[in-house]
Amino acid sequence: MKRSLGSVAFGLWFAFSAATAAPQEQMGILPQAPDSDERWVPIEALKKQGPALAEAFASHVYKSGRGESMPYRLFTPSPLQAGRSYPLVVFLHGAGGSGTDNLKQLERANMFGALVWTLPENQKRHPAFVLAPQSNMNWACVIVEPGSQPLRPADLKWCPAGQLGPGAALAFEIIDTLAEKLPIDKGRIYVTGHSMGGAGTWHMIAQRPSFFAAAVPVCGHPDPATARQISEVPIWNFHGTADDVEPIATSRTMIDALTAAGGRPRHTEYAGVGHNVFMWAYTEPALVEWVFAQKR
Repeated sequence: MKRSLGSVAFGLWFAFSAATAAPQEQMGILPQAPDSDERWVPIEALKKQGPALAEAFASHVYKSGRGESMPYRLFTPSPLQAGRSYPLVVFLHGAGGSGTDNLKQLERANMFGALVWTLPENQKRHPAFVLAPQSNMNWACVIVEPGSQPLRPADLKWCPAGQLGPGAALAFEIIDTLAEKLPIDKGRIYVTGHSMGGAGTWHMIAQRPSFFAAAVPVCGHPDPATARQISEVPIWNFHGTADDVEPIATSRTMIDALTAAGGRPRHTEYAGVGHNVFMWAYTEPALVEWVFAQKR
């Protein structure tokens, strides 16, 4: 049975490593085509488990010394072992998760990137904290009215080069605060996000290139001008070739720029898949294993 891939109802699978041109088998990607029944099994399974997984995230609100606030949800591995430190995965939601309800960043499209790390089988192998902050502003420094949907890439108006976006700034404060209070391994902090959160992922690693152990941007808008400064960050980027919201060309340009700068990014494309590529990206078992293998 064929299912919609976002923009078209059929598609072929395609993936490669920009640095090594590694075939799909070497990257450990699931071999089935995106529209196959077999490939939809883990997607539907995560959808079904989503509500229960989300309930395990405690609800918090961070308040800065400047009077700003940001809601966030935090998953804590259990049981915590005395004397042990744990990785932290930071998930940046897409535009659909924007707001202040402290709920939407774990729901619908956002459940994939936020919750996959907390699946029992993943926590058994890789117990980790998972942080899902919620912003009502863009993560990156893009001039858009708070609470509004992000503009299409061609219409984006960027803040001055090097300026930290308002959402990313508060997210960094939350991360830094938690890293001081909780048994978090500071050499194993990871960041990922899709769409607006994918752009935020590119933005945050550019702001602090030596901070994150790895980054997983998914269909996010990058800035090729930052390629040299993030060339040493382990990156696995995902994009659908039929994405009509964030064109595949932006990812390809960024991957080329990173490779030219000496980086070795991984880059996976799903032919025929649209902007909902996050469903396939976050249900690749190899992704979880790759992320937790990275250390700073």
